[in-house]
Amino acid sequence: MKTFAIGATLLAGAAGGVAWHARTDGKRRVEEQRQAVMQCQQELAACGGDRETHARAAAEAFASLTASRAELEELRAEHAEAEKHLAAFKSLTEKFQKMIDSGKLQIVLRHGRMVVKLPAGVLFASGSAELSKDGKDALREVASILRQVPDRRFMVAGHTDNVPIDPKAVPPSPFKNNLELSTARALTVAQQLIGSGMNPARLVAAGYSAYEPVRENTTEAGRQENRRIEIVLMPNVTELPVLPGAADAGSPADAAAPPGVDAGPSP
Repeated sequence: MKTFAIGATLLAGAAGGVAWHARTDGKRRVEEQRQAVMQCQQELAACGGDRETHARAAAEAFASLTASRAELEELRAEHAEAEKHLAAFKSLTEKFQKMIDSGKLQIVLRHGRMVVKLPAGVLFASGSAELSKDGKDALREVASILRQVPDRRFMVAGHTDNVPIDPKAVPPSPFKNNLELSTARALTVAQQLIGSGMNPARLVAAGYSAYEPVRENTTEAGRQENRRIEIVLMPNVTELPVLPGAADAGSPADAAAPPGVDAGPSP
């Protein structure tokens, strides 16, 4: 009987120990599972942050790619426009080649514009605004070529050196200063071009006096280079940048142009 009681006690103790171990092991497993859940939650949160980061980076990359494509298209357009200008310059130079070779004129590019440059000595006597015979012949030839460029306006610009008009000259000069002389020469050339068949609505004349030299006026060679007439090919409206919100003011009809020299495009 005593043996049975001892056995029962041991069995109860063993059962209690098993129960304690079971509770302890259960708590450990619950804690492990809680830790695993927390880790999963942290990983999910991190994955969500990575998705947002990747999405933002992808959006920025797409925006950058779109901007780069737009810049590339703009560069291509600029290159095509430059090629167009170069082709026009070569074409005009070829047409004037005979006159260039004879020293009657030069074709130059200045400020992105094509310029037909004629030495004043080819056109006028010193201090005069009256065309010489050779000057008239040269301008007739120039007009015959420029008439082949119908989509352009032209500015005839008169330039002098910096030597002032001598008020005591004999005979006296009809001009008070170089501004009057350069303007009178520009008007004379414009009128000769009109008389040779150019559209007056596409011509404007201006005098610059000595204020746009191409060489130093310290030598006779430099002063001779500065005494000149330039015919500047003005840009087309389509070549000018479009200002935001700017309205098209229109353009005067060529057919309604009065005889003489047109005042040029309205400012």
